[in-house]
Amino acid sequence: MSSQALGSEVDLTSIVDGSRVDSGVRGGAALLEFAEAALTDDTAVIASARDRVARELGEAAAVDAAGVIANFQRMVRIADATGIPLDAPVVMITQGIRDELGLNDYAAAVNTPALSWPRKIMGRVLQPLVPTLLIRMAKSMRRGSAVKVGVTETNRESGPETAAGG
Repeated sequence: MSSQALGSEVDLTSIVDGSRVDSGVRGGAALLEFAEAALTDDTAVIASARDRVARELGEAAAVDAAGVIANFQRMVRIADATGIPLDAPVVMITQGIRDELGLNDYAAAVNTPALSWPRKIMGRVLQPLVPTLLIRMAKSMRRGSAVKVGVTETNRESGPETAAGG
């Protein structure tokens, strides 16, 4: 959905079909190789894949990719181990892509209850609006808000307030 918000064309089937599909993401083949290598115990394979990302996309991208891989692994393991379901709004707006990619066929999908037909319809209606909403959210975040790290415009002189108002 973020690619839609950015106006980029990507092929998300590369997520499940691996290197057989060109994702359309710059450096996608190198990133995919790195992600797949990280799932192995072969440090030479991991180092080679990481070096390829650094060569093709730069050192900072290699560091970012390593962070994304590690964070994704952590989050998925926690969610799977605890049986955390997807939130209903997420299920509603992602049902099409989850169906297309076969994500509902994975074992952890049993943790997320099926949608009722009214929610399925609502999800199909809302899904095309998601890129626009993401763009608006991103613009709003770039502009900044009046509250940053617990400091408001009105109390900037007197010091930070906590979220609880203290």
